[in-house]
Amino acid sequence: MSNLQFDPEVSRQIESVYTTPDVIEQRRVVRIALALRPDDRVLDVGVGPGLLAAEMAEEVGPGGRICGIDISESMLTIAGARALVPGGAKIELELASAGRLPHGAESFDVVVSTQVLEYVEDVAGALAEIRRVLRPAGRIVVLDTDWDSIVWHSRDRDRMGRVLTAFEEHLENPRLPRTLGDLLGKAGFTVTHREVVPMLNAGFDPRTYSAGLIDIVAGFVPGRAKVTAPEAQAWADDLRSLGDAYFFSLNRYLFVASAL
Repeated sequence: MSNLQFDPEVSRQIESVYTTPDVIEQRRVVRIALALRPDDRVLDVGVGPGLLAAEMAEEVGPGGRICGIDISESMLTIAGARALVPGGAKIELELASAGRLPHGAESFDVVVSTQVLEYVEDVAGALAEIRRVLRPAGRIVVLDTDWDSIVWHSRDRDRMGRVLTAFEEHLENPRLPRTLGDLLGKAGFTVTHREVVPMLNAGFDPRTYSAGLIDIVAGFVPGRAKVTAPEAQAWADDLRSLGDAYFFSLNRYLFVASAL
């Protein structure tokens, strides 16, 4: 697993980032790809703060089932506050990893995993587990980032490069989308749809994905790739001072596949 610790502070930071318009739009795209129906049984691998799970619970209705797993107790605590959805399925939450799902074979119609597999060391093993718990012809929706796609303007390009290199250490697979289609095929899936999900923040706005990411990055990178704590703080201060010159872009990639 990655070196990023999803402790209470980081979990709260991530929840805040996930409530920005950028990530709300991302969830809308994911829900379209999921194409959920009433009474569907859904597993959310890496449920995080539970925002997507709550939206899915409403879509499947009281006759459906929404289960979420996460390796972070802090994340599960946050998600637990969203477990009861009026008119929707009650969200079932468990502490577990993607490589060892606590569910029986063919338990679900749909599995979704957003921004999770890039943190997993054994992606092939995780996909095998997902295939095991999916019914025949069940669907999987996966969304992950290729971190080489990031464009983040800074007045100090050398420092920016070192900060981004250091931040990649929080991931096991920072370029996972390049090989994900092949991994899905080998795990017993047929990919039916691929889509790029871009993020673009032009002009500094604290209510954007990238603005919320700044504190997470600045808290993680000191001591890595020769980035010092003062440098990390100077990097963060520089970005926040750019005003209209602020620019951030990042590509995420969505895969939809059916179990053979």
